Amino acid sequence: MALLDRIKGPDDVRALPEGELPALCREVRDRIIDVVSRHKGAHFGSNLGTVELTVALHRVFDTPRDQLIWDVGHQAYPHKILTGRNDRMESIRKRHGLSGFLRRDESEYDVFGAGHAGTSISAAVGVAAARDIKGEDYEAIAVIGDGSMTCGLPYEALNNAGHTDRDLIVVLNDNEMSISPNVGALHKYLGIHKRVTDVRTSPLYNRIRDEVKRIVHAAPRLGTVGEMVEHFAVRADDALKGMFVPGMLFEELGFRYVGPVDGHDINALVRTFEQVKRMKGPRLVHVLTTKGKGFAPAEADQVKWHAAALFDKETGAPLKKSAAGGMPRFQQVFGEALTELARDDQDVVAITAAMATGTGTDIFEKEHPDRFFDVGIAEGHGVTFAAGLATQGIKPVVAIYSTFLQRAFDSIVHDVALQDLPVIFVMDRAGIAGDDGATHHGGIDIGYMLSIPGMTVTAPRDADELIGLMKTALSWDRGPFSIRIPRELVPALPKPVAEVPAIPHGTWETMRQGRDLAILATGTMVLPAVAAAEALQREGISATVVDCRFIKPLDEAALERLFPHHRAVLTVEEGTVVNGFGAYVRKAIDDRWPEVHGASMGLPDLFVEHGERAELLAELGLTPEGIVARARVLLGRPLRSLAETA
Repeated sequence: MALLDRIKGPDDVRALPEGELPALCREVRDRIIDVVSRHKGAHFGSNLGTVELTVALHRVFDTPRDQLIWDVGHQAYPHKILTGRNDRMESIRKRHGLSGFLRRDESEYDVFGAGHAGTSISAAVGVAAARDIKGEDYEAIAVIGDGSMTCGLPYEALNNAGHTDRDLIVVLNDNEMSISPNVGALHKYLGIHKRVTDVRTSPLYNRIRDEVKRIVHAAPRLGTVGEMVEHFAVRADDALKGMFVPGMLFEELGFRYVGPVDGHDINALVRTFEQVKRMKGPRLVHVLTTKGKGFAPAEADQVKWHAAALFDKETGAPLKKSAAGGMPRFQQVFGEALTELARDDQDVVAITAAMATGTGTDIFEKEHPDRFFDVGIAEGHGVTFAAGLATQGIKPVVAIYSTFLQRAFDSIVHDVALQDLPVIFVMDRAGIAGDDGATHHGGIDIGYMLSIPGMTVTAPRDADELIGLMKTALSWDRGPFSIRIPRELVPALPKPVAEVPAIPHGTWETMRQGRDLAILATGTMVLPAVAAAEALQREGISATVVDCRFIKPLDEAALERLFPHHRAVLTVEEGTVVNGFGAYVRKAIDDRWPEVHGASMGLPDLFVEHGERAELLAELGLTPEGIVARARVLLGRPLRSLAETA
């Protein structure tokens, strides 16, 4: 990689002879293929699609003085490579390595942190306003794409930016995809206009437009003549737009529309951005790219190759790894069970927000396409849409990542819970999401769901309990019901769906009986708590372990059986300890049995960094050994290693 070895930053990109830019693009693309082929779960297709776009942006604009603001950072690997981080790409998504997304504390070139979609235009409007307030002179460029235009937030930002007439450049990276194919009317609208043209930047068009403006300004402002000239000017400008501009929507919002431009023609991109840079006011450049560009398997199956497993970089063939006994993920169990349950209940529907494959609802879609709804990256709409369905007796199951569902909090409160509507929320990636990092860890869903009156909050310990809770949820008609599932393999294969009974609402299960200590665990922490209790038993500490599958409501009968017969209580959850399950149940215990002392284990009051899921859980003490150590401290016993008790 002779060229790439010389690129230490964007200044080096700007110094290259124009004829070497295509070769640089090839080397950046080869570097991405090489790195991602050896990094499980790294994002792939989106990054291959933005290579030429990224090179062109850093070529034309004076970054980091010009502020380049990316949306959904998983399309920004080329940006990382060109901004001094190429020698660290081997560490991407690894503990203490480069983030898979944008991080302000990682590089001065990462102007705005990006992990969730749809934020770049709003952030760029803020950057541009700050520039103008301070009297400074630089460009604010938002790069939005990979499905982000299915969000609502970008339209709020476009509306505001067009109204202010502030200098701003928006680059629409249109690859027709989110993780799954894009949905929505805008996607169809843009699809009509896939002809590549640079008319909007042509001297002819701009001379005609400027001449019309000159005539209007020179005409009398009052009377019939002035009215006629003004009317002619408006009609003429509209006619010009109709002839030349496929992006009428953006023009009506106050943006000068440029494009569409071939996003893989580096020379055309550089030429376009150089022309756009000379314009003023809000400008939008429509760039057409192909997700997975340059790697045939990724171009052929863009959904599969959004993020990649380990693969042979020459052929695309997967590099097999042992799959932990062949166990499925919780997501697969959920998708298959929901599909089967919907066969017998025609009122069951599934809703997701551009995450069909991630949540397992793609399984449901194949069998029940008429009852499957992908609303795009529009979580708030998805929740309120579900509320509307529920008013008519439909049973909506809303499957969204925990961290993305945060965006719909008001819709959950106001549109679902306030009306006692039986909407089921399946919160995927609850807890530690692994190498996706802080933007994707589902740490606070227990806290925010607990705060909502009438909300049932649950967490299964295994596949059977997940199926049982799903059956309970589908029969529950007294308000919303939530189930949190981890990004993890199930600990054991599930029974057939028909053989798993519904779980009585609001009940816990005692997994192990003891006398000294009560360990109240929920979800993924139940089995580690059982293992910890067995280790404690070997050193003379007798611990009861309770599977608190219902986080809300609490099992009052179980609490009465447990206390005050146990002198200490330890709660364990894969969620934040601040306002989480531990705080919730400890309040109930403290109010009635103040003599019982206790402690809570969970995620700390900070944003957890990225790394392997098992690695992060061990660092946080959310393992059998960590639970044993905390129990010893709680009971005043000396610290020992788990190996010593074996």
